[in-house]
Amino acid sequence: MLFEIKAALAENAREVDQVLDQLLPLRPDPEARLMEAIRYSALSGGKRIRPFLVTYSSTLFGVSRSYAMRVAAAVEMVHCYSLIHDDLPAMDDDDLRRGVPTCHVKFDEATAILAGDALLARSFEVLADPATHSDPRVRSDLVVELARAAGGDGMVGGQMLDLLAAESSLQMAEITRMQRMKTGALIAFSCESAALLGKASDSARHALRAYAHDLGLAFQIADDLLDVEGDPDVVGKRTQKDENAGKATFISLLGTDRARSQSQMLAHQAVQHLDMFPDTADPLRALAEYVVNRNN
Repeated sequence: MLFEIKAALAENAREVDQVLDQLLPLRPDPEARLMEAIRYSALSGGKRIRPFLVTYSSTLFGVSRSYAMRVAAAVEMVHCYSLIHDDLPAMDDDDLRRGVPTCHVKFDEATAILAGDALLARSFEVLADPATHSDPRVRSDLVVELARAAGGDGMVGGQMLDLLAAESSLQMAEITRMQRMKTGALIAFSCESAALLGKASDSARHALRAYAHDLGLAFQIADDLLDVEGDPDVVGKRTQKDENAGKATFISLLGTDRARSQSQMLAHQAVQHLDMFPDTADPLRALAEYVVNRNN
């Protein structure tokens, strides 16, 4: 792809960080420690792939940049909340995230739980604010769809299945469903939110959903490969976690070579779903290639 995906990701991440900085201000309140923990986790870097999907999908429909950036920030809040809770001792028990100590290690477990809770609540507050879109129906639809993506039928349900994976022998269909919920649901919302913001046609929304579906699975297989083959110093977190926990993954079922081929095939399929869109979709096409070839 001629499109410079790494530069675009970095620039978009800087812009998202600016919006997050504004939406998550420090205050001299007695509970200031909570906001310190929130900002520590939300502003600690990362590729910001989900916000990238929001902003660049929005360009397909001429959505106001300010609208798109607020939704992008709300999505990142939900993602960061999930990482904070996922790292807790009762979940994956990780002490490193994005190359720095996890929230419960830097602060304490109770503060980390509250920081995640506050980020989730703030995300819906941002979506419901008139500054996110002038049409209240659009704002309502955004709230409903993000709640669905983040809840028991989406990300949180997938996390429950992930916890159970260490205790049972999951097969390919079950792992695919788990990852579609845990990782794919929020990725799908990131794309579809742009169609909601732009009041796009059903066909355009369906195309983005299909793109997100294949992208999400390709992304997760790449993550599984990094867990097996990645350098912890480059990845920014502990590796070999799934194997050590005895969890079935795409890698344990397919092997590394077949899994890598599957991720490449899914990335190619994702790009094909964008055929109805012009060159303005090139950043999304480039992202599909990037997610399966990244090293962190």
